[in-house]
Amino acid sequence: MDYELAIIGAGPAGFSAAIYAKRSGISTVVFDRGAGGGLLQVAPNIENYVGFDAIPGIELVEKMRQHAAKYADFHFYEEVKDVTVASNGFLITTEKASYHVGAVILCSGTEHKKLDVPGEAEFIGKGVSYCATCDGFFFKGKRVAVVGGGNTALIESIFLKQLGCKDVHVIHRREQFRAEKMYEDEARTKGVQFHFNTLVEEIKGKDTVTSLRLFNLETSARSVLPVEGVFASVGVLPQNEIAKKLQLKTDDNGYVLVDGGQRTSVRGVYAAGDITGGLRQVITACAKGAVAALSSTEVLGKKYPY
Repeated sequence: MDYELAIIGAGPAGFSAAIYAKRSGISTVVFDRGAGGGLLQVAPNIENYVGFDAIPGIELVEKMRQHAAKYADFHFYEEVKDVTVASNGFLITTEKASYHVGAVILCSGTEHKKLDVPGEAEFIGKGVSYCATCDGFFFKGKRVAVVGGGNTALIESIFLKQLGCKDVHVIHRREQFRAEKMYEDEARTKGVQFHFNTLVEEIKGKDTVTSLRLFNLETSARSVLPVEGVFASVGVLPQNEIAKKLQLKTDDNGYVLVDGGQRTSVRGVYAAGDITGGLRQVITACAKGAVAALSSTEVLGKKYPY
């Protein structure tokens, strides 16, 4: 074997799994199609990870990366294209090479959902964004809208207001937010404008975004909201392409089903982090990654003594 264990995805779960695997005597490789970190790297501020009162997501990612790099071989910018069952393990095929491994941990995480409305695809990078932390700076002094009703949507609205956006609107299809009340209160205090029971029907513009066409679900009235930026924050989708190739069992939303040891429906394949759904938090991703790594020892002849 090239490595005993392959971890696919270098987010919090992948970093944690890499540390625990190597410390259990397992030769480990980690693949990530980018620079690692997953959605954590675009989080403005993490305030609920034990040991840090507040830390920018990208800074926490860097600390995790430096720590995990002491233990495993990281192949950043090397996307896994396929995983197949092979003799005595699995064959990992990337865009660069193939690797024979004994066990696999999927830590591929999630990606942002799209609004799926006219104009969205046309104006990506021209006023449409999925990351206020990444792109908010370009909208200082401008009118923007955040679409969504969870914690992320309100955190991004607060962040955009602090950046100096002229007007910040939050558009939510329900009559109340799903976010923690502390974020709703802070957004309201900072002057963020709320639009409840409202859908975005179309993103309009010329070279860049100029407005949104809105539909009110209560009154059936349509209106036009002038904005120069739109930040979609309507949830995430599991990145389960590899899970599908391996024919792993998933729930109705596409999240990989696992047991208490993070075992999937295929022996030798484990999953951890947001790809398994549930409470998608940094702290739970790290915990799941550790459990998956220690469970993987059972198929590698190095069973961890629980």
